[in-house]
Amino acid sequence: MMLYQELIRRKRDGAPLRRDEIAALVQGMTDGSLSDAQLGAFAMAVVLNGMALPERVALTEAMRDSGDVLHWDKGPVLDKHSTGGIGDTVSLMLAPVLAACGAVVPMISGRGLGHTGGTLDKLEAIPGYTTAPDLALLRKVVGDVGCAIIGQTGQLAPADKRFYAVRDVTATVESLDLITASILSKKLAAGLDALVLDVKCGNGAFMADLAQADALAQALVAVSNGAGCRTTALITDMNTPLAPAAGNALEVALALDFLTGSAVPARLWEMTCALGAEGLVLAGLAPDAAHARAMVERALHSGRAAECFGQMVAALGGPRDLLERPASYLASAPVTVEVTAPQDGVIAGHDTRAIGMAVIALGGGRRQPSDRIDPRVGFSDIAPEGARVTRGSAIARVHAADDAAARRAAQAFQAACQIGASAPDRPLILRRVGSHG
Repeated sequence: MMLYQELIRRKRDGAPLRRDEIAALVQGMTDGSLSDAQLGAFAMAVVLNGMALPERVALTEAMRDSGDVLHWDKGPVLDKHSTGGIGDTVSLMLAPVLAACGAVVPMISGRGLGHTGGTLDKLEAIPGYTTAPDLALLRKVVGDVGCAIIGQTGQLAPADKRFYAVRDVTATVESLDLITASILSKKLAAGLDALVLDVKCGNGAFMADLAQADALAQALVAVSNGAGCRTTALITDMNTPLAPAAGNALEVALALDFLTGSAVPARLWEMTCALGAEGLVLAGLAPDAAHARAMVERALHSGRAAECFGQMVAALGGPRDLLERPASYLASAPVTVEVTAPQDGVIAGHDTRAIGMAVIALGGGRRQPSDRIDPRVGFSDIAPEGARVTRGSAIARVHAADDAAARRAAQAFQAACQIGASAPDRPLILRRVGSHG
């Protein structure tokens, strides 16, 4: 039996921990023999001294193995993770796209965190959709349809759940080592062969500058590959909403329009194709990026991806005809108001984080974990960066529960929208990080 305080002391003094020592600490997290005080002390020691790559891999694998690790009869098993942004609906399109291209996609997703929207919150805007199926139903849906977008079950990486709760109240969330282990332990517990990462960078992302985003991407890619999962990352721009909508039901409606081809915003198309192509090559389903991109485009143009999405929704308890009749199922807000441009010019950028906070103020996100989300509220018809506007013309539409909330949100959006003489020429994909950088 290892003495936890000895391991914590060694980490405090900057010594590396062995794989078996890290496994013992994670076992203590899982069975409760490591106290919250000891867990907080260990987290602080890691924050102050960091971990070498072998320690990061050992921590990730031990947390992955703290609960069920799924195994699949067929493959390749592929997933995508985004670090979160505004108007980032890509998961809703990408899971069925990858399934339509032959991948097995058990996509374990999260709720909104801080100012960013969560995939599970979006899906819960669909009546009847269960984000927490039991393992038998998850296996059946993935087997029959090819994909299922669900939340972390209690049996997947339980050590992470306990560790995160302690980190949240001990000022130890912002550690590259611990962020990496937290993200990857949940993902790898799904039994993945390959993983593509979308690391956001900009004023609407947790990583505001490129150096921070690059450090996170490098850490995630190195650890995931070290744990035996083929992984690459794209660092992508989040200085403006990715899609022209922000808010749960509004983003689902947008994803349905995208899948059925009735409205396909350019940035969203580019992101979906780029991440999809990256994933298909990693999974061995395409020989190179050009072939992979053609497969993604074919899955969308043929309607096969839309069909997969509809089957997944129905199999997880949602309506069978959501694609045909979205307005019958997605709740709409009682008050909608146009946000108008205060002057002539070009949309030069957005304070994207402020837009996310305005969605939360409308009731579309959480201030406290116990808050109920209003799926109806948010912004739609957001004029993209580079659009020319005239004073009084629409730059977005607010969807709100009442007039007062709509007025406040319209003012917040106006303040968050920068109108100038020209827009910056910023690429959507800033950098690719492979297993060798």
